[in-house]
Amino acid sequence: MSIKFACIAPHPPLLLPSVSKKEERKKLSDTIDALSFLRKELESKEVDKIIISSPHDDWGFSVPLFYLAKNFNGKIDKILIGSGDLKEEFLKGKRYYLSELEDNSDEIALIASGDTSHCLRENGPYGFHHDGPSFDKMLIKSLNDKDVDTLTRLDNLFPEALECGLRPILFLLGVLEASEKKYNPEVLAYQYPFGVGYLTVNFKIYE
Repeated sequence: MSIKFACIAPHPPLLLPSVSKKEERKKLSDTIDALSFLRKELESKEVDKIIISSPHDDWGFSVPLFYLAKNFNGKIDKILIGSGDLKEEFLKGKRYYLSELEDNSDEIALIASGDTSHCLRENGPYGFHHDGPSFDKMLIKSLNDKDVDTLTRLDNLFPEALECGLRPILFLLGVLEASEKKYNPEVLAYQYPFGVGYLTVNFKIYE
């Protein structure tokens, strides 16, 4: 088994042409461009299996896969992430690697599906709370610093951020750590035109 690709992808239904208006998707053009870049990266790796973790059924899986896997004919494993302890989700990722992937011969792609804070604008679905932008800023910094310890404390630091992506991210990072792969996160896009944070990150994987 070898992990060839890993990313964080947002999952708002507004990204789907069947759901949103053209004007709404135009406001998400940076995110759509970033997802298109990720699709090309994923296709260039020629992986056998995609493992996608998400906190929601339906759109949590379908939105990232619409963009990233439209030409993919391999296996897709969907991991539904609960609302448990943050450190435990990181450890679950490590255990998943050891039990399911370590002795597997497939070439693997990892996708963490989720959105960041849902309270970034007054006109957003949950209004504005100062925890929202503070959470997102610390999340991005901690990802860039590979600071898992801080990531596992973000819920306590910013309890009103109302996010849904941190646990899938920690699951992905747990898999990467157990694999002992070297990686560098690259933020491709971060937008919140509708009050919810949409973060797109490519993890450059090194052999």
